[in-house]
Amino acid sequence: MENINFLAFAMPAFFLFVWLEFKLAQRKKRPEIFNYESSVSNISIGIAERLINLFIAGSFYQLYFYIYENYRVFEIPSTFLVWIALILATDFVWYWYHRLGHEVNFFWAAHIVHHHSEEFNYTAAARITTFQAIIRTGFWCILPFIGFHPMMIITMLVVHGAYSFFTHTQVVGRIKCLEYVFVTPSVHGVHHASDEKYLDKNYGDMFTFWDRIFGTFQEEQEKPKYGLTHPLKSYSFLWQHFHYYFEIYELMQRSKGFKPKWKAVFGSPAEMDQDIRPMLERKFLQDKTDRSHRLKFRNYLYVQLAISVVVLTGFTYYFESVNFYDKLFVLTFIMVTLINCCALLEQRKWIYYLEYFRLFAISTYILHLENATEYLFIPVVLMLIAEKSFSLSTKYQKLVLQLETR
Repeated sequence: MENINFLAFAMPAFFLFVWLEFKLAQRKKRPEIFNYESSVSNISIGIAERLINLFIAGSFYQLYFYIYENYRVFEIPSTFLVWIALILATDFVWYWYHRLGHEVNFFWAAHIVHHHSEEFNYTAAARITTFQAIIRTGFWCILPFIGFHPMMIITMLVVHGAYSFFTHTQVVGRIKCLEYVFVTPSVHGVHHASDEKYLDKNYGDMFTFWDRIFGTFQEEQEKPKYGLTHPLKSYSFLWQHFHYYFEIYELMQRSKGFKPKWKAVFGSPAEMDQDIRPMLERKFLQDKTDRSHRLKFRNYLYVQLAISVVVLTGFTYYFESVNFYDKLFVLTFIMVTLINCCALLEQRKWIYYLEYFRLFAISTYILHLENATEYLFIPVVLMLIAEKSFSLSTKYQKLVLQLETR
């Protein structure tokens, strides 16, 4: 991964464009474009995807090279027309990956996270999970198999991903003349809508002619309502990633015989029992729409996200030179912090113990650097003494978990 250092600038660039979009939304007097809780949730998922992809993206590229070197059908040269063909082929493969991601439960379980957000802005573009990245890599393997060189594919995927980022915004109005060929923010906004007439439309990522050819194109008419038809009632980092897998499992448990169980996994999301998600949410979650449970003290959350971004940026820049234990610590620290941030939005009291785990991880890492892990009992004892002496759990809940009144 010779270009790994270049990826370190992705996060700062992302926040620059989010800030510009936010300021433009303010100037246009459209505060509804941004929602505090949803934006935090979106950014948390984006950080996690960037972090985990550092560990596995190299295997994606190695897979492309392996297929190209051993199984390619044609020897395709690098010419101008071939680059044009590659960008069309990339978007065509994306169209079918994306469409199946909405039509097959197993694929939808990975892709649904991208559609949780009830706001449509640049932060929503960050809602990509590693599960989704793995699945779409499987689809893109057709490109080296045909004979496109992996370096060309990697370059095109970067361009493709960058283009799709800028289609996640409402501050740009309709550009009707471009919609005949290119996906615009208006076209992609329709795809993120939960209105019945907009469902399962506009799967293309760069071009609209695939949707026009296969009958899935829909232009924007009424203003879309963004999100899912049955909105998720949680900002939980883990629940957002795994809830649909739980729903599939529950449907399998209810199904009798091989064929119904197969359909539970590979059938259509439209056929999912609609009582499953509410049942699971009543069992495990609290309702995020209850305004009496809205976090008041937010600075602590901002600080945690900022630290995660700074650590991830530096970690990305030096990733190739970082040893195994450093990587393990950064992975653990950032993932625990992201879980903590989203749990803060829901005032989960168990995050207090997560704070202790994070302190324990930091202490262990510092002692490891000093070759003094035999003294690990010292920070553990200090934490126990502090808890018993100062009632930290009570102070933590009163300060950090302050709620807004109705």
